[in-house]
Amino acid sequence: MRILLANKFYYRRGGDCVYSIELENLLKASGHEVAFFAMDYPENQNSEWKSYWPSEVAFSPKKPVAFLKAFKRPFGDAETVRKFTALLDKFKPDVLHLNNIHTQLSPVMAEIAHARGVKVVWTLHDYKLVCPAYTCLCNGKICEDCIGGDKRNCTAKKCLKNNWLASKIAEKEAVVWNRERLERCVDKFICPSHFMKQKMEQDGFDASKLVALHNFVDESKFAHGPVERENSYCFVGRLSNEKGAETLLRVASKIEATLNVLGTGPLEAELNAKYASARQIRFMGHCDWETCKSVLLKSKFSVVPSEWYENNPFSVIEPLCLGTPVLGANIGGIPELIEPGKTGELFEMGNAEDLEAKIRKMLSGDYSFDVEPLRQHFSKDNYLEQMMSVYR
Repeated sequence: MRILLANKFYYRRGGDCVYSIELENLLKASGHEVAFFAMDYPENQNSEWKSYWPSEVAFSPKKPVAFLKAFKRPFGDAETVRKFTALLDKFKPDVLHLNNIHTQLSPVMAEIAHARGVKVVWTLHDYKLVCPAYTCLCNGKICEDCIGGDKRNCTAKKCLKNNWLASKIAEKEAVVWNRERLERCVDKFICPSHFMKQKMEQDGFDASKLVALHNFVDESKFAHGPVERENSYCFVGRLSNEKGAETLLRVASKIEATLNVLGTGPLEAELNAKYASARQIRFMGHCDWETCKSVLLKSKFSVVPSEWYENNPFSVIEPLCLGTPVLGANIGGIPELIEPGKTGELFEMGNAEDLEAKIRKMLSGDYSFDVEPLRQHFSKDNYLEQMMSVYR
């Protein structure tokens, strides 16, 4: 099968990029022919398809010409249309598999491919199709005003970066690429969580076009020797408000057990200063996978205290595949990954008292489970089998 993948960046920038590159590797290893379409960007990996990629755009109101170019891109600018069409002519794909393509690329690719009879599949890495601001957050609070409703709420509430212009652009993008238009040119939307599928249905998307399919992981990452747990637990993630980092640290400062904090983010300096005297909190900064793996294996459990609609977080999947229980907030796609009392526990999102009670429960409890069914569920082979069914 000939498959054309598309994602705005082609380097390991975030979860969407890692997924796209890993999917490319998986498909190639399975004998499929794969091409890639992305925005030309200095940090991209090298690719034989680079000559077909549209030039970099960046929103900069201080540079009117560059801003105008960037403003046109989401709606299908001439360069993107020309280069994408040339790639279709060259590669002749059976399937176009879109990923994170808003803003730096454009859904116009779906229309062009669909018109040629190419099957179009789209993996949704965020909530952009139901929320112009991507996150279902407005000024730090959960917001569903646009789901199934008027997307102009985004501008009125300045949901995107609390900025009127950024919100207006996001609103216009949502209005132009509305549900009806997208459904006409996309055969299947891949939702990495059942929760996201529910939100898409809530916005009016045709349920027959929606497939809930959890992400996959590389099983080889989880090989390890004997495990000896310490009286510690950990947080692996971004130090930001939506990740619940402040709530967790406030609680951890009252508990006599070590919390290892692995990650950086906008709250890093503030939280380091605020909890510098809390001897039970250990800030480790950015860590590579081997360090994360070592800490996860020594920890009694990992905490995912998110205060936004997580989709299908690897911060839950990866510890579980190592055999490390997870304490997660009961929000977004987190609850469908954790079996309370067996693979971890759930607590009420943002509720510090409930979080503290569950941390103490898991520190004193015994959580052991068979990792093999989980590794199989999230395995490459399982994912590939289901994805090929979607493609066909």
